[in-house]
Order: sequence, then structure tokens, then C-alpha cells
Amino acid sequence: MSEQTKFKRTLKGTVVSAKSDKTIVVLVQRRFRHAVYSKYVNQSKKYHAHDEANTAQEGDVVTIIESKPYSKNKKWELVTKK
Repeated sequence: MSEQTKFKRTLKGTVVSAKSDKTIVVLVQRRFRHAVYSKYVNQSKKYHAHDEANTAQEGDVVTIIESKPYSKNKKWELVTKK
């Protein structure tokens, strides 16, 4: 990785929508232990990511990285598709 991309956050998730042009919606799930109740909690969040070549389809597992803002909601971009 280069110096610029070293400190950018990367997330791994599943594509839940690829209907928009050059945009995918990625569902990222994380599991953590609750601080007070010591119970494991599942939390999910959706991120809009830029997909320049429209390569990702629904159900694909992808890696996204922080980037410049492409629009109001789109601040991530697709790195790899598995």
C-alpha cells in the first residue's frame, strides 16, 4: 500500500443493491461484546460505495475503502470483489 492509502479504513461486507449506475450498497455486519451486559450483539450498517466499472452484483462479498466524497452519501469506493 502507498502512503496515502495506509491510514484509510477498509470494510468487508455484502452487496445488497447494485441497481444504481456506478453505485453499490454494501451491508457491513460486526459482532461485539456489550460493555454493560456482557452479551454479544450483532450490528449492521449500510454504506454507499463507488463502483466505476459496475462489476459488483448483489450477493458479492466486497472490500471497500474510504475515499473522497462522490456525493452526499457516497464516501467509499470498491477495492476488491470476491
